[in-house]
Amino acid sequence: MVDVSEKPVTLRSSRARGKVQMLAATLNLIQDRQIQKGDVLELARIAGIMASKKTADLIPLCHPLRLDSVDISFRFPNDYTVEIESTVTGHDRTGVEMEAMHAVSVAALTIYDMCKSVDRGMTIDAIQLMEKSGGKSGHFKRDGSSSE
Repeated sequence: MVDVSEKPVTLRSSRARGKVQMLAATLNLIQDRQIQKGDVLELARIAGIMASKKTADLIPLCHPLRLDSVDISFRFPNDYTVEIESTVTGHDRTGVEMEAMHAVSVAALTIYDMCKSVDRGMTIDAIQLMEKSGGKSGHFKRDGSSSE
């Protein structure tokens, strides 16, 4: 594990995104809350939040961090995609990028698990860090702009 004991505690924030693609009929069932296992998006939100808090338990050499907030949101850019976005903030000595991406990953897996009985062809795609701020490395944004 990297030694971060000499780094100052600062506000860290990260935003990650991913998507689950499925049949349009499956997305309709999700939106209408007609999936047999329950409310897919609410359970995916809870799973993502829980995952962010367990990141250090599952990713080797990842520092356990104190998280101040975790937000998971969903968008539907077309009739066959659920886009998942997580925003994680915390005051600590290292960034919260892994927590944000882990939240998206587990939320996507939860959607897959809850809907696989009606659509085994779903795909999980494009899980990526969109933005991070705080710490010595400065601000990063996926559009290519970053500051040191």
